[in-house]
Amino acid sequence: MDARVKPGHDKRSGRLVLRIAGAVAIVLVMVAAAFAAWVVSLGPLPLAQAQQVSTTVIDRNGKLLRAYAMADGRWRLPVDAKASVDPGYLKLLFAYEDKRFYAHHGVDPLALSRAGFQLLTRGHIVSGGSTITMQLARLIEPRHQRSVYAKLRQMVRAVELERQLSKDQILDLYLALAPFGGNLEGVRAASIAYFGKEPKRLSLAEAALLVALPQSPERRRLDRYPDAAHAARDRVLDRMVEDGVVSKDEAAQARATPVPKLRKQIPILAPHSSDQAIATMKDAPVIKLTLDATLQRNLEALARDRAIAQGPDVSVAIVVVDNETGDVLARVGSADYFDERRAGQVDMTRAVRSPGSTLKPFIYGLAFEDGFVHPDSLIEDRPIRFGTYAPENFDMTFQGTVPIRKALQLSLNVPAIALLDRVGASRLSSRLKQAGTNLVLPKDEAPGLAMGLGGVGITLQDLAQLYSGLARLGATKPLREIVQPNDGRETMRLMDQAAAWQVGNVLLGTPPPENGVHNRIAFKTGTSYGYRDAWSVGFDGRITIGVWVGRPDGAPVPGLVGRTAAAPILFDAFARTGKIPAALPKPPRGVLVASNAKLPPPLRRFRPLGELVRSGNDQAPHIQFPLNGSRIDVDQSEGGHAAMPVKVAGGVLPLTVLVNGVSAGDIDSRRQRLIDPPGPGFARLTVIDATGAADTVVIRVQ
Repeated sequence: MDARVKPGHDKRSGRLVLRIAGAVAIVLVMVAAAFAAWVVSLGPLPLAQAQQVSTTVIDRNGKLLRAYAMADGRWRLPVDAKASVDPGYLKLLFAYEDKRFYAHHGVDPLALSRAGFQLLTRGHIVSGGSTITMQLARLIEPRHQRSVYAKLRQMVRAVELERQLSKDQILDLYLALAPFGGNLEGVRAASIAYFGKEPKRLSLAEAALLVALPQSPERRRLDRYPDAAHAARDRVLDRMVEDGVVSKDEAAQARATPVPKLRKQIPILAPHSSDQAIATMKDAPVIKLTLDATLQRNLEALARDRAIAQGPDVSVAIVVVDNETGDVLARVGSADYFDERRAGQVDMTRAVRSPGSTLKPFIYGLAFEDGFVHPDSLIEDRPIRFGTYAPENFDMTFQGTVPIRKALQLSLNVPAIALLDRVGASRLSSRLKQAGTNLVLPKDEAPGLAMGLGGVGITLQDLAQLYSGLARLGATKPLREIVQPNDGRETMRLMDQAAAWQVGNVLLGTPPPENGVHNRIAFKTGTSYGYRDAWSVGFDGRITIGVWVGRPDGAPVPGLVGRTAAAPILFDAFARTGKIPAALPKPPRGVLVASNAKLPPPLRRFRPLGELVRSGNDQAPHIQFPLNGSRIDVDQSEGGHAAMPVKVAGGVLPLTVLVNGVSAGDIDSRRQRLIDPPGPGFARLTVIDATGAADTVVIRVQ
């Protein structure tokens, strides 16, 4: 045949094919090597920089209190799509931008093919084919020009993102970085700035607008080009109708909704607390506080309104504490953070000021604890002099003989100083410091009687902590404002339970201001010397609220009095919590509740130290057993404690024994008595004679 193949032809053809295949393989390897080298040359993804966000401060329930712009002025708030973004918005986003987001690995071949086909058939770009992951890659590494190289780079970076992050992390990061015009980045910042709310609950019109804006954020800025933004939103709605995502009626209703044309202010709640928090928790992207955003907002409005009524230079501060936990629920540091005339940026809840009469309850509490007075004991309110110090009442009058209860409720000065003289100013100062309070005395001065009327410095937050200790029956807890795991706070002793309950019971009966209700809130007012500070601190069974009114510069404000300036704000603050005042704790077991006539004789009338004059060979009572500081082992039999003897020398009969401020009966002529020992732990035993003289020991029962 003529078509016969020449010998060796097949071999030559085979070698040619092999050469071509080898050349192609070499080219492919070289291309692959070059591509790999190019990918390596891109370096690692700058994820750390992309994950930087504005520092945000949130309340105890996760609500935004305040956000701080980034160093370059951008607002970029962290996003948790599952927890804080409307599912309806995510549905529109996926339908419009990336239908197979959870199926692909960064690049969607179907979307790219569709985009290419649309370009060929229509002659222009209809859709870019970019996935959300590819868009995130572009946001992380911005490119100003659209090109094949830029698209290829996005695809490579998208695959890298999918390998390093989960789908939820990619979505969260995209929702935090997506541009929305101006210095707004992320769906949270946009929703808050344009709608004044978090993106947790969005209408269809709002969701469609947020989907449309990132595609051309500067040309669709709502504060500059609202018409363009409106048209873009409507195109998104039309597309959703075509794809069957929303109905025509829903889309028509959404189209009828106008778009906002002005940006709203990013929330600034609790600015003083927020400033303190970021100074304490440096570099933390999210700081959680114990505050309640709703209560904070209500009390900031209250402080602003009341300060305006007081005058242009007067400020108001309020602090609210949860009695059980010591958590600060609200802190209003000033009437207006941005009011320079009122020194609005100065946190007056932390400013050291003169407390006026607000320390008096603790004088009475120690007197109750020591057992030489009872709320229904009588005390003299008459002119008296302590060396060169002669206290006078606020109204320059004297009430004569009054019950201790009334003396505290009316805030009489002479009885308070007489009790402080008996208790000891140094002991009061030491006990308040032991309870976690920082008292500031004038330089080189020791605690004196004047501290009972405001001659010492203290902050509003420390006062609130002390009063919450009364509500806790004598135990304070350090205040907490920043939520941190294992904060290690321990309770601190303020006074005995019985004494704390008695103080609270007395303060509950204080006549309230005109806007208050009787016997609902235990409170005390105070006015510093020269009308510089007006105070009111009160508590119920749930919370303690402290109020300060005055000028931050310390200048006098004529007529500024705690009862008329601060107390009404206190009762309004309780009303704005939205809850009915809770009842105070029930009296501890064994508290002596009796009228004056039924009190033991030594407790019926208080006698100052100067009146404890003894005749003949009378000696002051002295507890011989148990000794002060001793440990007493008490045997148990049949489930109960054995009786404990108390032996006394000296004193004028009858002698009365008190255990932790609670009467345990009288001592007979043998000057001894068997009493039921208190439970394990420290106990205070006090013996008072008929003249009011007393002796006290502290023991430990085990």
